[in-house]
Amino acid sequence: MDNKLKKLLFDMLTSINNIDDYLGTKKLFEKYDNNPMLQDAVERNIEIIGEAMNKILKIDSQINISNTRRIVDARNKIIHGYDEIENAQIWGIIINHLPTLKIEIEKFLND
Repeated sequence: MDNKLKKLLFDMLTSINNIDDYLGTKKLFEKYDNNPMLQDAVERNIEIIGEAMNKILKIDSQINISNTRRIVDARNKIIHGYDEIENAQIWGIIINHLPTLKIEIEKFLND
């Protein structure tokens, strides 16, 4: 695997792990929803994930990771449409998409 690609995947995995650490083992929407600093930290890490994915797609547009375009779109929405994003949307990413993404990235990094 290309070293640049490996670094970008590692950056994504680090950001996912950061989000997991910030939220703890018992993820509660109320904890997230009531903590602006936590929201900022999570959103920043989702931005990093999206930017890394954007760079990965320029290296390998056929990479076998689910929802690559949606990952980049989420980053763009947070950055450019920050005033339209809802905490529930970010929470949906955290709960429904990051666990799968983490598994896919770990598989790439371990192969």
